[in-house]
Amino acid sequence: MTAETSPPAVLTTGLVRELLSDRKIFPGVPDDLDEDAELVLDSLGLVWLLHVVEERYGLIVEPRDEDIAGLTSLRRLTEFLGAAGTPDSAGASGAAGASGVAAAPGAPEMSGAPSAPGGGERGDR
Repeated sequence: MTAETSPPAVLTTGLVRELLSDRKIFPGVPDDLDEDAELVLDSLGLVWLLHVVEERYGLIVEPRDEDIAGLTSLRRLTEFLGAAGTPDSAGASGAAGASGVAAAPGAPEMSGAPSAPGGGERGDR
């Protein structure tokens, strides 16, 4: 299995449930969790989820505070990530656009902050 695959055509609740079940994100997610049941992700779980989405699908999602506040159920999280994966979601107001989504794999990530010397913003070398 490769570290990065193409984004799925449609992010389903089943796929998001599978991503959430990672032991570093939300261990023990029940298979029968209702799509609208309240879901509380801590900040580290959310960061790890977004990291896994980027690693697997090359989708860079940078949610705003108001986006994070709305990620309260499996359905809302699925809708947010699904909208992030649409080609028109990276708007004209910067690399992350209004939806907080940066460019697809291979395109440079731009956030307005200067890059670290010798590597990207994340210190990649």
